[in-house]
Amino acid sequence: MVTFDGRAPGTPAEAWSADPRFRDLPALALRRTGRTVVVAAHPDDETLGVGGILAELADAGCPAEVVIVSDGSASHPGSPTLDPDALAGRRWAEVVDAVHVVSPASPITMLGHPDGGLREVRDAIDADLRALLNDGPPVDQLIATWRGDGHRDHRIVGEVCAALAAELCCTFLEYPIWLWHWATPDDPRVPWDRLRVVELADRSVVRKHRAVAAHTTQVAPLSSDPTDAPTLHPAFLRTFDRDVEIVVSQEPARPTLAGEFFDATYDRHDDPWGYTDRWYEERKRALTLAALPDDRYRDVLEVGCGIGVLTAELAQRADHLLAVDVSAAAVERARKRVVDLPQVHVQVADVADAVPAGSFDLVVLSEVGYYVDRPTLDRVLADLRARLAPGGTLLVCHWHHPVDAYPLTGDEVHRRLRRTTDLTLLAEHREKDLLLDVYGDDPRSVAQRTGLA
Repeated sequence: MVTFDGRAPGTPAEAWSADPRFRDLPALALRRTGRTVVVAAHPDDETLGVGGILAELADAGCPAEVVIVSDGSASHPGSPTLDPDALAGRRWAEVVDAVHVVSPASPITMLGHPDGGLREVRDAIDADLRALLNDGPPVDQLIATWRGDGHRDHRIVGEVCAALAAELCCTFLEYPIWLWHWATPDDPRVPWDRLRVVELADRSVVRKHRAVAAHTTQVAPLSSDPTDAPTLHPAFLRTFDRDVEIVVSQEPARPTLAGEFFDATYDRHDDPWGYTDRWYEERKRALTLAALPDDRYRDVLEVGCGIGVLTAELAQRADHLLAVDVSAAAVERARKRVVDLPQVHVQVADVADAVPAGSFDLVVLSEVGYYVDRPTLDRVLADLRARLAPGGTLLVCHWHHPVDAYPLTGDEVHRRLRRTTDLTLLAEHREKDLLLDVYGDDPRSVAQRTGLA
């Protein structure tokens, strides 16, 4: 049984963020298509726990439905300012305002069950949610308060939603709220093996911050009377001021993809990603080459060369080019493609184990970073930085859409690099399908390098 005073500061946010396990949590490839339903036990749970996810889904063009199970009327017992009915009305208005900030098109349903008494009306909650989830297209993703959160209402909602998700055969995610208050990182009840992070864009972080502030009855006093004190301590609120959302997943973390995965892929297809016949790939190569700040490089490292289509074009601007891939089948095809280019050497290498030795004026990491888990990515990025020659250039390019089979998303790869590198961002290209960033140890622009500025 967990007991805690919700108005107390709780465990400092810094205690969580400083823990290596917290920093190395695996990423979740959030489903951003189809029908998502977010269920909250109380008004404000949806904002504190997954406000950033609501913003991300809204920006993806698939706003989630939001369901609030209780009426929120018990947050200030004995208040001389608001009776329970008036408080319930205020909290409903706050939910509407908060959700409108993060996801304006999200429909909101308030079931109105008694705050603090959800166990007693469990069957009614099940019936209400069952009817709502079965009304309309199939639910693809159900997100609810975590069953282990230490609050009875949260547990009831999580248990009901877990059973419904199993019946509906949809993805089920849970979000902790009070865990961050009563637990410490070493508490055995922290589900480290199932915690996952969803990376948030900067604009999602800002919108969530504004949405939290919209829950005025919870973050500000109703009056000077002690019973009207905020239910959420400012120190506890800092726990939710971060650039990721953290959820409890039912699926195991996806490990770094091994060479066998890629060999099997190449065994089935000569050109599995359509490098040679897709306009998308041809255009992306043109964007890659155009983004490079120098017309020629002495030593180039291409990580993940595939069958060597980009390799052959990079070779035209390189004195020496080392192209590596984890797949022996891909390397064999790449060698045939560049057989007449003596400046190119192609070899089998897995950068997850070790980055090839040498000093490189240009490193190209294209469509590779999301194949490894987060700790491995951090190590690879650090190793690539160490291999970059003084004044060198690092180019990264990735598919923008999440892929369920990959440990990371392209977004996470690019955000991780941006937050950890000491290199200067020279160029960035964003579009619906791809991300392309160029970093340099030489901060000068192209015009400056060529004497135009």
